[in-house]
Amino acid sequence: MKSTNRIIVDFIKNEWVSKAKSQSSFAVEHNLDEKTVRSIKNDSNYNISFITIKKICEARNLKLSDFFKLMDL
Repeated sequence: MKSTNRIIVDFIKNEWVSKAKSQSSFAVEHNLDEKTVRSIKNDSNYNISFITIKKICEARNLKLSDFFKLMDL
């Protein structure tokens, strides 16, 4: 069974980061460091912070509660 952290990271990676024009553009558009985006995309042990989730949601005009509903969490 996947951890909640892994479900969140995989969702962000597969649904948003992989569909972005580039890692750099995703970072700029979501007010993130590009290193964070690389970690989301490539680090299987990455633990995403609440602040990172919040920044992504804010950039997408998405309520945190709606974000978690997307993953059925």
